[in-house]
Amino acid sequence: QVELVESGGGLVQAGGSLRLACTVSRDLFNHYVMGWYRETPTDPREAVATYNAIREPRYADSVKGRATLSRDSAKRTMYLQLTSLKPEDTAVYRCSARHPFSSDMIWGRGTRITVST
Repeated sequence: QVELVESGGGLVQAGGSLRLACTVSRDLFNHYVMGWYRETPTDPREAVATYNAIREPRYADSVKGRATLSRDSAKRTMYLQLTSLKPEDTAVYRCSARHPFSSDMIWGRGTRITVST
C-alpha cells in the first residue's frame, strides 16, 4: 500500500513563504496523478494545486500567482511553493495520489499552515 507523508507546514507571518513536500513510499511515484488540497471551514477538500493526467499544473484562483508545483522523481516527492501567504491560507494541507485508471484517492495525514497577521 502506498503511503503519503507531508511536511513543510508551520507558523508564518502574512507575506511570508513556505514549501510543502509530499513523499511517496513506493518506487511507482511516476504512475500517480497527484495534487494538494486543503481543509478550510467552508470546504473540507478544496483543491489548491493539482496535476492533471498529463502532469500539467493547475491552480485555484485563490492561490494563482502565489503557488508553484514541482516534482523530484528521484526523491519520490511533490512540492508546493507558496508565497505571499495570507491569513485565509491557514489550513491543513493534504497531498493526494491516484492511479490514472482509478478514481480512488490516497491521502496523506496533512501538514498545517498557520498565517498570522
